[in-house]
This record gives sequence, structure tokens and C-alpha cells, in this order.
Amino acid sequence: MISASLRSTTPHPPLPPRSRERYASALAVHTTHGERVRSRDGRGLWLREIEPDDVAALQRCFTRLSPEDIRRRFLHAMSELPAPMAHRLCNIDPARETALVLMDESVRPAEIRGVGRIYVDEAADSAEFSVIVEHDWSRIGLGALLMQRLVDDCRRRGLAEIWGYVLLENRPMLELCRELGFTRRLMMDEPGTAQITLRL
Repeated sequence: MISASLRSTTPHPPLPPRSRERYASALAVHTTHGERVRSRDGRGLWLREIEPDDVAALQRCFTRLSPEDIRRRFLHAMSELPAPMAHRLCNIDPARETALVLMDESVRPAEIRGVGRIYVDEAADSAEFSVIVEHDWSRIGLGALLMQRLVDDCRRRGLAEIWGYVLLENRPMLELCRELGFTRRLMMDEPGTAQITLRL
């Protein structure tokens, strides 16, 4: 369920102008089931918070990711998503984490097509983000939508910044974050990796 707290009403400086072609659209439908959204190519999904019962769907989603997708998300190779890890990812501490999923209910069982999450570091007044979208659902605005929601959530929490590690080869994510106003810093001890940061 998407809580009302995710829809911040506190004024903040707007994000920089961005390419409208990059973003999925959020429809004016908010229910206990989530928020109805539509990709740029017209496919409908439900955006909601992750739930403990999503373990099996999350594991199925992982099996549809390419080795490249996995390496870009986890920064190393993984052959499977172990059950204990999947349970941990679906059972979050809302005080320190937000995890959003894009659910495709046009199929049975419903499938997760994308996940966005943050981990809050209260001491640093910041949050680390991660976003992944299934390959067949990429490049149609869903990653951008998830990033926007994560930025909004960090602002709702009153955090100073949101940041993440991105491989330099992951040009779509780097371009998206550039459009959102993130700055980039190369990691000298991690060749091929950048830390991208947005001050809030």
C-alpha cells in the first residue's frame, strides 16, 4: 500500500527541467492497492510499497534479469536471489528504509517489473538508493518514475541528500540522474564506478 506520507506536500525547490519522453506517467488513481501508473508505451502497472508476501515474486523477477542487469544493480555477479536475502528485502524497517515495487497484474501470478529502494543513514543525514527495472520494461520511463518517488520520499524524511553507486557503463542511469540534478564523482578505489549525489 502506498501511504499518504509518500506524497509530500512540503514545498521544495523543483527538480531541474527534464525530458518528458523519459518519464512514465502517474495516473490520478490512489487506492489501498497502490498508485496506478502507465509506462510511456501505454502499459499499466501498480506502484506500491513492498510487502512480506512479495518474496516469491521478487525471486521470479530476479530470474528474468540478465547478468548485466544484476551486475549493474548489485555491482557484482549473482546467480540467484537466495530465500533469506529475498525475505530480508521484502521485510523492511520503514523507519530506515523505503522499498517500492511496480506490479504487473495483467498476468497471474502478478509480477514485479521494477524495484526502487533507499537505505537511510541517520548519522550522515542521507540515504543510499538503488533502482532496477526488468529489461523488457526498461527505457519506457519506469526507472525515472521510481527515482522521482525515492527523491520525494527522502525530502519527506527531511534528509540532506540521496546518493548511490553507478557503474560508468550504465549510461541510461547516469543520464537519468544527470537530468534529475545529481552530481557525479569518480571512485578512485573502485575503477569504473561513480558515486552520484543529489543535495536536497
